[in-house]
Amino acid sequence: MWNYEKRLQYPINIKTPNAKLAQFIMSQYGGPDGEISASLRYLSQRFSMPNRMATAVLNDIGTEELAHLEMVSTIVHQLTRDLSMEEIEKSGLGAYYIDHTVGIWPQAAGGIPFNACEFQSKGDPLTDLFEDLAAEQKARATYDNILRVVRNIPEIADPIRFLRAREVVHFQRFGEALRSVQEQLDSKNFYAFNPSFDMPCEASCKKC
Repeated sequence: MWNYEKRLQYPINIKTPNAKLAQFIMSQYGGPDGEISASLRYLSQRFSMPNRMATAVLNDIGTEELAHLEMVSTIVHQLTRDLSMEEIEKSGLGAYYIDHTVGIWPQAAGGIPFNACEFQSKGDPLTDLFEDLAAEQKARATYDNILRVVRNIPEIADPIRFLRAREVVHFQRFGEALRSVQEQLDSKNFYAFNPSFDMPCEASCKKC
């Protein structure tokens, strides 16, 4: 169960609409390394974690990613509200407008719709945590790319910098969770088997 606070994690107040920038930033809503993928990935993977510390990290970060999803969608909404049809057509937002008007809909910057195949919940704690580390780095890199485009627009750049900083923190926390899982496993074998399924043979076993 979650408790919803009626406030953004970081304030957003964009006064000047910009449809072109909205299309870029939308990628962190529904793109391959965006916040939908992150929240669903972590909130799904938490169930197969072998200790409470790793489960808690996935639950906490997955929940925070929902707040980031809200932030990104707010940015896109504020960048597209009150646009004229001329601005929509000149910006290249026309095709999106035909299908969604200026509603918020998950897609990448290149127009590819969100697909659940963009993230994994493998059920192997090590596999999932290594993916999570990579996911945070890819999201951080995407925010870096966005910042290069909006760096001279503080009302957009400031919340994007906040989001980027949280990706760095998440990467660190996933590293701690990975270490806690590895410490539970035989250090000579933790790359070789899924501890949830593959148990060492008993000394008396004659099958191997």
